[in-house]
Amino acid sequence: MSSMINWGVIWGVSVSTMGLVLADDWPQWLGASRDGVWREADVLTRFPEEGPPLLWRAEIGSGYSSPSVASDKVVIMDRLAEPYDRNQAPRGNPNFVRVEIPGLERVLCFEAATGKPLWVTEYESRYTTAFPYAIGPRCSPTIDGDRVYTLGAEGHLKCLAMKDGRELWGIDLRESHGAKVNHWGFAAHPLVDEDRLICMVGGLDSAVVAFDKMTGRERWRAGAAEDPGYCPPVIYSISGRRQLVTWDSQRVSGIEPENGTVQWSVVFPPTYGMSIGMPRLVGNRLYLMAFNRVSGVIEIASDGLSASVVWRGDAKTGVAGVLNTAWVEDGYVYASGHRGEYRCVELATGRRIWATDQPTRNRMGKRGTSWPSSFTIKHEPSGLFFLANDHGELIVAELSPQGYQERSRTFLIEPTHLVGSRHLVWSHPAFAHQRVYLRNDQELVCYDLRKR
Repeated sequence: MSSMINWGVIWGVSVSTMGLVLADDWPQWLGASRDGVWREADVLTRFPEEGPPLLWRAEIGSGYSSPSVASDKVVIMDRLAEPYDRNQAPRGNPNFVRVEIPGLERVLCFEAATGKPLWVTEYESRYTTAFPYAIGPRCSPTIDGDRVYTLGAEGHLKCLAMKDGRELWGIDLRESHGAKVNHWGFAAHPLVDEDRLICMVGGLDSAVVAFDKMTGRERWRAGAAEDPGYCPPVIYSISGRRQLVTWDSQRVSGIEPENGTVQWSVVFPPTYGMSIGMPRLVGNRLYLMAFNRVSGVIEIASDGLSASVVWRGDAKTGVAGVLNTAWVEDGYVYASGHRGEYRCVELATGRRIWATDQPTRNRMGKRGTSWPSSFTIKHEPSGLFFLANDHGELIVAELSPQGYQERSRTFLIEPTHLVGSRHLVWSHPAFAHQRVYLRNDQELVCYDLRKR
């Protein structure tokens, strides 16, 4: 195994002709506001037959970590390790068999416009999670000014300098808080809130922990959860209060971000602790979805100090997406759910309005057999939606209670991660500077989405 990055970069011919534009960054999970909205104008909403122009591609290692873009830089995490011989694994359902695999986790930084490599920071990390998915970090880097925060699959929390990747501080959550590495690794993207860095950790008194973002010193801890789950924390304004909403393996909670005081908590356990999709707030109601066919709505009281379940979904009601975060608009929920069925359901009741598997089929009409899914991104200027499916395709569609209307589709990147009987892409794209950045287990690519 080599610890050196292959700096070979294929440069797109149009890079040298790119002008400076006023552009938005995508500095963390789901964008600058952590809401899954792309706010840039003058971008393609219909792709040319040959697809959008490829600007550059850079060789990287494996992982699920999606790129983050800010200050003309793109930062991503990956892993270098010798291939694991699956024939050496203990007997049993491979989805639950944990083994120890040595290797390195890395944080890589590239010039956003050209793909020029800028720096790489690496450290040893022996993976102890379910082996078919032990391919690399899960969390997107969180960029905050001149610093970037990363969380590895085994609980290595780091603060690096954006300029050169130098480590400013680092914490091993297993050592500092006795955190137990959950079955598929730490996956909840860290959140910067004012002078705090908020992370899902897990433990008898540390389900969620806030650190001083400048020093790494613990500021507060709250809640109890043997397993932290996989859901990213998010700040919402609920009933006039700023509340940190978390979803661990057992509970959804509203917490004061300044001091860690728990305002309310509702038991809402997903199967195997697989809370992945971020709760979505509309008014004083939160929409939730997770494995297996778990979905529902929680209503927070007008004083913001208590909450209760309005409804819970089942096979016929709600939409129980596993890997993606739902979009909620005008009283309706849109998301990719069970067995690749993309649904629109009524927020108030969970009643199904329509369903289609078109987004999770590839351009040849083939439907994935293992965990078919797609990510949903709202393009605010146009009112359209960009859907990134696990076939490596990007789709532009209209979503409304009247149905799913596909406008355009293009292939961007080869699926490389073997799950079950097929290869797929499980990394969320980043939309910034009128471009899209997307990775698989071999390369990071950048396409120009400027309207011409």
